[in-house]
Amino acid sequence: MRGKVERYLLDKISSEGCIHITLVDPDKSSSMNCSTIAKMAEEGGTSAIMVGGSTLYAKEDLDEAVLSIKENVKVPIILFPNGPVGISKHADAIWFMSLLNSSNTYWIVDAQALSAPLVKRYQLEALPMGYIIAGEGCVAGHVGQARLINYKHPELAVGYGMAAEQLGMRFVYLEAGSGAESPIPVSMINAVKKHIGVPLIVGGGLRDPKSALNAKQAGADIVVTGTLVEEEREVKDKISEIVSALNEKR
Repeated sequence: MRGKVERYLLDKISSEGCIHITLVDPDKSSSMNCSTIAKMAEEGGTSAIMVGGSTLYAKEDLDEAVLSIKENVKVPIILFPNGPVGISKHADAIWFMSLLNSSNTYWIVDAQALSAPLVKRYQLEALPMGYIIAGEGCVAGHVGQARLINYKHPELAVGYGMAAEQLGMRFVYLEAGSGAESPIPVSMINAVKKHIGVPLIVGGGLRDPKSALNAKQAGADIVVTGTLVEEEREVKDKISEIVSALNEKR
């Protein structure tokens, strides 16, 4: 059964074609700064706020950030966890994700087994997602011990994407890594999208309206930006420009 946040995302995708989500990392910004960034992003037109990061270690920082953000925004707050420490009872939902191309079963299923009781206890809405890291991978690839998929081999990403859907996951996320020099190429996005029937999320290396629009036109249903807002400068304008580009007709 789909929950409130999932229905919200699907409805937004259905009506807008491709939506934007802002990633806020409590490990890189104070709770107050996270709240400010989230508020400006919401004013810029972002559809939801993701909270988390690959190197988050202090649960207290996460709770403070989520509570601070919740006081200032109306859009859903979705956790983007790096394991059990990345779970806060104050969020609206959680990407319950499996790093499918990890070389370590911890990131494929063990972390999820440890996290599931908390997710249920906190009554968080779980959004099942297959997570696939390609290209540079950056910190996410290193921490998650990913067998990085070379951009020259989109067929490998296609296989993981299809596996995610057939395992019952309702979202697929193609990740280049936060701060990646090169985003997921349109050829890989297009190839994966052609073979799956669930929403496709694309993130990493998307720094401007053009790269976000390229991802949309290749088949992305959701684009995620994080590094773009970390400096806290002109966040509203930056997000607004990207959202405007995504709203352009195909």
